[in-house]
Order: sequence, then C-alpha cells, then structure tokens
Amino acid sequence: MLIKKSIIVLIALLLSACGYHLRGAFELPVGMKNIFLEGGSGALQAQFNKAMELSSIPIAPTSDAAGIVIRIYDENSQRRVLSLAANGVANDFELSYRMEYEIVDAKDNVLMARQPLEIKREYYNDQLAIIAKESEEIIIKNEMYQQAVRTIVNRAKSVIEAKSR
Repeated sequence: MLIKKSIIVLIALLLSACGYHLRGAFELPVGMKNIFLEGGSGALQAQFNKAMELSSIPIAPTSDAAGIVIRIYDENSQRRVLSLAANGVANDFELSYRMEYEIVDAKDNVLMARQPLEIKREYYNDQLAIIAKESEEIIIKNEMYQQAVRTIVNRAKSVIEAKSR
C-alpha cells in the first residue's frame, strides 16, 4: 500500500515539474486575477466562464469590481453554403464568427483599443448522417467560441505584461 501511494505522489510531482496543465487553462499575470466580460452572447460567456474556472481565475461580479474588463461589441455569427450537390442539396458550409472587443482597466482606461476578431471554419455536410452533422456544427461553433476566448485572453495577457514592464 505504501508503494502505491509513493508511486502516485511521484507521478504527481513529475507531472507538475514538467509544466503539465489542463487543456484550456491559462497562466495569467497578477493584474488579470480579477476579470469581467462585458457583453457577448450566452455561448461566449459560457466558454469564458469555463476557461476562467479551469484556470482558477476569479470572475468579478460587476465591471466596477474587476481589475480588467473585456468589452464585446458587434458579435455576429453566420453560416453560408459553399457548394451544392447535383440535386441542389448543400455539401459544404462555412461558419464565420466575428466580433470586436476592447480591454480596459478598473479605472476605465483603455489598455487595448477596439480590435476585430474573425474566426472561420468549413465543414462537409454528409446527407447520409444529417443528425450527426447537426451536432458537428454545434461542436464547431463551441470550438470557435473557445478560440475567441483564448485569443482575447492571450492578447489581454500580453497587454498587461507589456504595461507592467
């Protein structure tokens, strides 16, 4: 029993020493330890909250209580047909997600002016698996929101680090 516990402790130490971290977790500077997302769709808010929870970063209840505020503007999601089969049924789709955001500090000073962010994905629409393709589209949209959150947080991190130098 002692050997099993020792092995588990050894594995935990090795994993923490090699820089292992959960996928989607962020390592943020001290200036970003209290963050608030203002605006954005429910799906974007959910992915943002999930990413912050994975990273053990507290989310401020209001923008007044936050150390940094990320403001979302003009969020837009679209789906368009890229190609049609001979019978007129859509074969390929393109999903696009576009928004603008800015980053401000607790005193409402702009740290990063409004920046556009656009993410596009394409997928093949297999007519033999309609139900599976519908869930595939939902998964792709969630991944697009995750990428948007990663991009925004990484840019905010670089702005905070540059400001602290």
